[in-house]
Amino acid sequence: MRVSVSLKDVAERAGVSIKTVSNVVNNYRHVTPAMRARVQRAIDELGYRPNLTARHLRKGRTGILALAVPELGNPYFAELAGAVIDVAAEHEYTVLLDHTGGRREQEILVSQGFRAQVIDGLILSPIELEREDLLARDHDAPLVLLGEREYDLPYDHIAIDNVAAARTAIRHLLAVGRSRIAFLGARTDRVNEPSHLRLRGWRAELTEAGLPAPDSMIAPTGGWDHADGAAAMARLLDSGVLPDAVFAYNDLIAIGAMRVLSERGLRVPGDVAVVGFDDITEGRYGTVTLTTISPDKQTIARLAVQSLVERLRETAGAADDPETPGGTRPPGSTRARELRADFRLVERESTVGGG
Repeated sequence: MRVSVSLKDVAERAGVSIKTVSNVVNNYRHVTPAMRARVQRAIDELGYRPNLTARHLRKGRTGILALAVPELGNPYFAELAGAVIDVAAEHEYTVLLDHTGGRREQEILVSQGFRAQVIDGLILSPIELEREDLLARDHDAPLVLLGEREYDLPYDHIAIDNVAAARTAIRHLLAVGRSRIAFLGARTDRVNEPSHLRLRGWRAELTEAGLPAPDSMIAPTGGWDHADGAAAMARLLDSGVLPDAVFAYNDLIAIGAMRVLSERGLRVPGDVAVVGFDDITEGRYGTVTLTTISPDKQTIARLAVQSLVERLRETAGAADDPETPGGTRPPGSTRARELRADFRLVERESTVGGG
């Protein structure tokens, strides 16, 4: 049975104080390079591993962040979760994953902190949550919001510019000679959610190009999976509309649409070019690879985790401030931040292939 190595053991091996070892382990900047190397050599020789649980508990933390997304089965959210876990590990945090199903009651439960005693902070990607739901939030765990819903609330919010991304997709389709461009995946009941913003970009780019953007070219979907894309594409074709290009709300819808196009004897991209959104792995390995808008998921993950870590440090600073009663930060003392991640168009065979 392996005996655990302590800070004291490392200090004795390096011939320094326990405090010096602690400063090196915690990456305290006022340590000379020679001393840091000396301590690190002792750490490596003894195989010392910090007790992260004890370290977090000394700070009044659990060392756990939560990430709540609508669908863990959706490849986009699965890939994003992996990125969040990797970034959190760099900050010595573990990530607890939660699946809300995009249901408002579950999103309220998560946002109100039913696991508040377990987690230090929450990253939430909501679908149905309303502004008043978040205004009712009454606990102190930092919250970071993902996605394009606009709440005007005192929480950091990380998003990409969906309107600009959609316009980039349509501009590409116009550049490859398409003019009858359908939009699959519309949901028009909420003006600030991603599907509406992408629809707005679709319409704006077509209008600027002097082309019509009729409602007959908009195909709503009940969800955002392969089957939803296939059903929407079939309805569009059955209605007598034959686009020469499709811009889909996400890659899953695009892949479902391409299946129906193939079944109807239409070539991609020869007859109908297709652009998706999210750049999931599946889109890179189909019989026809998928052109897509690729959000910078790594940056989204990094901004989200860093925002929580910074807010936790601010809270710790407030707790040490004798002028802050009870160690809580006064409401509104720190402004919420709107943080943007980038995106890029990835051109593949569904728009520039020979099919």
